[in-house]
Amino acid sequence: MSTPVSGPLVSGTVFKDPIIRFLGVAVLLYLGWYVFYEFFLHPAGWFDAALIDSLIHLSGSGLELLGYELIPEPINAENIRTIGVQGGHLLWIGDACNGAGLFAVFLIFLLAYPGPWKHKLWYGALGLVIIHLINVLRIIALSIIVTINYELLNFNHDYTFYVVVYGCVFILWYVWVKRFAPLSELKAR
Repeated sequence: MSTPVSGPLVSGTVFKDPIIRFLGVAVLLYLGWYVFYEFFLHPAGWFDAALIDSLIHLSGSGLELLGYELIPEPINAENIRTIGVQGGHLLWIGDACNGAGLFAVFLIFLLAYPGPWKHKLWYGALGLVIIHLINVLRIIALSIIVTINYELLNFNHDYTFYVVVYGCVFILWYVWVKRFAPLSELKAR
């Protein structure tokens, strides 16, 4: 006579743990995003190009509003990915810098974490706009920094603005957790 197998995994208590459920959903969503982006969106190119075009347009408008004169685009150039101001250097905006990955990480957290769907919809859209505008401010600042000292570009690009941008995403998550997904709802699931 055999004894029945039991334990947290078999009885399903592991999957009832809200942290395990959150991590499981987040990992599955991330894997889905990764496959979709790497095999469909990125090769097609239109998504990254649209984000970069928007960043260049908004950053250029912001720089002009601040009184800077932009370096003119090369004549007959297609697929412009650069921006710069007179007296500085052109900055090249690559796919990795367009914010798509940040959009995904923000939305994955939002979708995996409990909370009312009516709030997830508007908060997700608001978060994407905020992240995009933070990236615009980052490009504006980097365009100005290279007019002062080109050597400061790499440090600020690689460290300062990573902290700023990811810090803003963390604040968005924090507000979601504290305001829209109270701990009692997490425990109730």
